[in-house]
Amino acid sequence: MDLVETSYRHKTAHIKITIPVLLILLMFQSYAQEKKVKLGVIGLTHSHVHWILSRQDMGDIDLVGVVEPNKELAQRYAQQYNFNIDMVFDTMDTMISQTRPEAVAAFGTIYDHLNIVETCAPKGIHVMVEKPLAVSLEHAKKMASLAKKHNIHLLTNYETSWYPTNERAKKLLTEGVIGDLRKVIVRDGHKGPKKIGVNPEFLEWLTDPVLNGGGAIMDFGCYGANLMTWILNGERPKTVTAVTQQLQPENNPKVDDDATIILTYESSMAILEPSWNWPIGRKDMEIYGEKGAIYAEDKNNLTLRISEGYSNYTEERMKFSEREKPFDDPFSVFASVVNGSLILDSFDPYSLENNMITMQILQAAIDSATKKKTIEITD
Repeated sequence: MDLVETSYRHKTAHIKITIPVLLILLMFQSYAQEKKVKLGVIGLTHSHVHWILSRQDMGDIDLVGVVEPNKELAQRYAQQYNFNIDMVFDTMDTMISQTRPEAVAAFGTIYDHLNIVETCAPKGIHVMVEKPLAVSLEHAKKMASLAKKHNIHLLTNYETSWYPTNERAKKLLTEGVIGDLRKVIVRDGHKGPKKIGVNPEFLEWLTDPVLNGGGAIMDFGCYGANLMTWILNGERPKTVTAVTQQLQPENNPKVDDDATIILTYESSMAILEPSWNWPIGRKDMEIYGEKGAIYAEDKNNLTLRISEGYSNYTEERMKFSEREKPFDDPFSVFASVVNGSLILDSFDPYSLENNMITMQILQAAIDSATKKKTIEITD
């Protein structure tokens, strides 16, 4: 049997040992088979809940309980995804006391996020919420304080966090392929919640200024703010300027449905264009440097252009499959973080430190649009 010298890092020591190759393979196989995380789902009204309910056979999460007072909705999903209706509880306290989850994922209103953290953090239960982190910076600060005090993980899930094109775009920028960063344009959105036919339970609060914190500026403005904070490794913008419009008053009578947000940084700027008025759904990003541009067109397609002369350029088109595990699935990331097998990089899109800055940007954008003035950001 072949032998190999390897370094094995334990939580408390670093040991150099010589062991058989077969044993190394067994060690890695055992390490890969992490124990399931006992997970509770809080709320069923957010349509993103379909993802977590449809992935129960992946082996990293054990769904132990659901909180949803709407029994008709709970029964509908129980039949659709074949889970026992006895797993559904009216309150978080009852679900937690009877099922003892290690972590919970929130799929209700954004306003509920604070209450979920207030309930779970003192019990040491980790939390993942759907984007954005909170309805306001005030709520976000309370949530962050509780998460730090009780030493829990508090993650925020964005679709763009698992896009391989965004990962490659940042890598190309970091490697200097297009030179120093000058401008980023991020466009996110769709035709609008009512036009795309979101379920009525979701529509009821998604277009409510209290329960969602706003309209398109919150629902899709958070993507660009989150990506910029990640791309710039936690740098805060110097100023935030935003304008909002209501182009579908018949569908969104209480909230904005179109926004433009301008962020200025020390040596670059960003334009975020969240909207419920795009004719085609989109989540794309353009990154401009001194020497070229990167177009992350969607999840799988990216174009790189390098300048040649005044208007000429070389072009390379790239197509990507899924990211490597666990980054191909947000709940695999959550399970790995809870298990301790994954430590997120600084200002990772899921991280609390990123999303506190994201909320600072969103709050400034709302204030700017309301007051019709540019807002200066201070630490």
